[in-house]
Amino acid sequence: MEGFQLGYKIFFLFAILLITLLVAMYATWAERKVAAFMQDRRGPNRAGPLGLLQPLADGLKMLMKEEIIPNTAQRALFIMGPAIAMTTALLTGVVIPWGGTFTVGSQSFSLQVADLDIGILFVFAMVSIGVYGIMLGGWASNNKYALLGSIRAASQMISYELAMGLSIIALVLVTNTLSLREIVEQQSGWHWNILYQPLGFVIFLICAFAETNRAPFDLPECETELIGGFHTEYSSMKLGFYLFAEYINMFISSAVIVTLYFGGYQMPLLQDSGLSPNLITLLGSAFFFLKIFLVIFFFMWVRWTLPRFRYDQLMNIGWKGLVPLAILNILITGSVVFFSDYFK
Repeated sequence: MEGFQLGYKIFFLFAILLITLLVAMYATWAERKVAAFMQDRRGPNRAGPLGLLQPLADGLKMLMKEEIIPNTAQRALFIMGPAIAMTTALLTGVVIPWGGTFTVGSQSFSLQVADLDIGILFVFAMVSIGVYGIMLGGWASNNKYALLGSIRAASQMISYELAMGLSIIALVLVTNTLSLREIVEQQSGWHWNILYQPLGFVIFLICAFAETNRAPFDLPECETELIGGFHTEYSSMKLGFYLFAEYINMFISSAVIVTLYFGGYQMPLLQDSGLSPNLITLLGSAFFFLKIFLVIFFFMWVRWTLPRFRYDQLMNIGWKGLVPLAILNILITGSVVFFSDYFK
């Protein structure tokens, strides 16, 4: 039976990998459709019905483009950069609980690849490693614009990781666990953490924009100053990996936000509906993805609504705005938790 469970985990791992790639691929289509709607245009409408084959056409175009590696580039590191960015983006999804538990006979199958006791720390570790892909790519290109873009990305991500981590400390004080599945289980019914940590959620959301280099925090790719930013010298699928990793990070960030603050796969009133446990698990997973898609839409909405910050504004928001607010949130949350336990 242990071998059977191992086989299931491997199968589920590849299923999550394919779903992540598929969602990220069609997020590029949705991005252009949302932009077109907001700008009173049609968007992609040539490749397939409603332009649904446009992501496949873009992928084929990337594959067929000539691959150029500059003569002065550090070849090994130049290749390693996009590989690290793509790998770390995909690895984060293994600790996210995508649903409850399926029961087949006497066997139970969890819709989570790895239920780590330190799931939140694993997510932060992968996010921290991801910056190396950007730094290596920018430095190995031997291009001043790419180097400036990678330095911007590194300083931006390090700065906003601090506020993001502090916002999570307040959440851990409330939930008393680092396991993502336990955090979701505690949010059954309407006990979503956003009701208990509204300020922590706002801080985490803003930091998620900065961590994924999404507008208005897309300074590392600022074309008016840095041409293409850290991937200026990249072409073909190496460039595709960098661009694709951004959409994977947006999808995973949305999943983490829903998991931590919006109940994950918990669907109010579903537990008392009298439906079979397997059907409840299936509907819960569908509800989870619906919430993820709504957060992704919000990412896109913000991108095509707000202008890009100046770099000094970006750093001021991180260090002078979000970090003090996150510390204040920890103090308030700690005080509430302490006095709640004291007067029980």
